[in-house]
Amino acid sequence: MKKLFDEIRSDLEIVEAELMEVVKAPDPLLTDTATHLIKAGGKRLRPAFSLLGAKFGDFEIKKVLPLAVALELIHMATLVHDDVVDSAMTRRGALTVKAMWGNKISTHIGDHLFGQSLILLSSYQGSIIPPVLADTSVKMCEGEIYQISASYDTNQTLRDYFYRIKRKTALLIAASSQLGAVACGASPKTHLALRRYGNHVGMAFQITDDILDLTAEQKRLGKPIGGDIRQGIITLPVIYALANSADRDHILHLINKENKSDEEVFETISIVKDCGGLEYSSRIAQRYISKAKQELSPLPNIPVKETLETIADFISFRNF
Repeated sequence: MKKLFDEIRSDLEIVEAELMEVVKAPDPLLTDTATHLIKAGGKRLRPAFSLLGAKFGDFEIKKVLPLAVALELIHMATLVHDDVVDSAMTRRGALTVKAMWGNKISTHIGDHLFGQSLILLSSYQGSIIPPVLADTSVKMCEGEIYQISASYDTNQTLRDYFYRIKRKTALLIAASSQLGAVACGASPKTHLALRRYGNHVGMAFQITDDILDLTAEQKRLGKPIGGDIRQGIITLPVIYALANSADRDHILHLINKENKSDEEVFETISIVKDCGGLEYSSRIAQRYISKAKQELSPLPNIPVKETLETIADFISFRNF
């Protein structure tokens, strides 16, 4: 993944350094927990998309830096809160803040990171950047709440699934792709095309995540596989299996169990695989990737355009 960002490598290093500066606080506990999050790593996808989008405007790192850092802080805040909700002890192979400091600290650290993002975004007064990210943040919460309320609901439709993943994942990637261009003065025609690109890439990214939850090596995934099945989260491969598997009654029984054994999780995964749920989901992800690349077609033929096309292809074929 890192090679895909060679064009913005030095810019991402500036973002990384600024992240470390922004999370420093008078209270050592605040600094230690936030620093732990940053050092745990991550793809830095959202800052990267904002930097790449910014290349379509009058690029200056100082114009897009507060946005890029704010985007990662928003993303990190959601991860900390997710780990509390999911009782997750590891993420990307490292101990979570929840595991090291507990739920109370984790909840407040997530809130603190989000508050820091608001301070950074206040520098864009008069721009569409703050209201777009405010709306995005609200919809992200809606997506997460919907996911919790729909746990173990085996009557979910494709429309329900796409509604959820658009809000919990795709919208922030769409905003990242768009707002970097906005920060550097790109035309509405350009930044709206980048937003649509980001939305399609974000949908493919989450579908691929849901596939990897059933197929990836635990070491590469950084967490146990089958996590969605254990929590009753109904993803696209499972929706397909419920509609098409000859073992529908058995998979219904397995999914509806709140306390599943490892054997039951692996059995559910096997049923999903056998009925073609993974192949179907991969085809849907590829459709979104094709749509994303189509949105890039009318944009100027600058090097970053090819980079965005390559990233789109990578998103649906990644194995971590």
